Amino acid sequence: MQNYSPKEIFKLPKLKLAVIGHIEWVTFLKVDHLPLAGQISHARNCFEEAAGGAAVAAVQMARLINGPVDLITSLGKDTYGEKCYERLSKLGLNLKVAWREQPTRKGFSLISNEGERAITVIGDRLQPIASDDLPWSDMKNYDGIFVTATDKEGIRFARKAKFLAVTPRTGKNTLKISKVRINALIGSGLDPGEKINYEDLEPKPDVYIATEGKSGGTIYPTRHKYNSIKPSSKEIDSYGCGDCFAGAVTAAMSAKMDLAQAIRIGAYCGAECSTHFGPY
Repeated sequence: MQNYSPKEIFKLPKLKLAVIGHIEWVTFLKVDHLPLAGQISHARNCFEEAAGGAAVAAVQMARLINGPVDLITSLGKDTYGEKCYERLSKLGLNLKVAWREQPTRKGFSLISNEGERAITVIGDRLQPIASDDLPWSDMKNYDGIFVTATDKEGIRFARKAKFLAVTPRTGKNTLKISKVRINALIGSGLDPGEKINYEDLEPKPDVYIATEGKSGGTIYPTRHKYNSIKPSSKEIDSYGCGDCFAGAVTAAMSAKMDLAQAIRIGAYCGAECSTHFGPY
């Protein structure tokens, strides 16, 4: 784990960026311990927030460029969908929404004293797809796009951007049948739901970054290891760290920074996310 001066993190140039993916309305609970079967834990702090991978990555990107980022997403026509729209708009995002009759997905994130978390989601993940009335024809105008959820045609539309990054949670089969060359595949190398075999992908991404928390991560195809960065203060909550990393790497590489510099910026943003309760 390396120290990294915040002076080395700077606002990126003005870029036109977007995230395509999912949002969840999450209840965050600070508990004395993560409960095992049959146990009762006690919450000492609780709040609700619009979150989910796409939302967290987009907010991080907006902060880095000090300007709005488009979030192309799907929400239910319900109170939680309206809350997500209002909250994320206030955080500097331009939401482009495919509204659904299904309920907005909700979730619970339990955070222990050590900053580790366990997440339970409720309901189906709502995702924007190519048949939705969304600005798919504008994809060529983006400097960079990060995708957390869409269908194969949505990925093909997103490929028109100058730089395209995708997380494995978009779905291995979706990625394979899209047959799209991805500039950067970014995801957890520890989470079974995000693990993916680089060799199984065709065409292969230009680079695959498998994050490994405090151990840093591995870059494919070179299998080069990179180090994590020590946060500036106590680690409180690990929720959103990976999404902040991915959003920051996408923004930096969209600004044509080299991979090593982009990863340093991503690692810094991911580490700093852990120093506060919730993703923002």
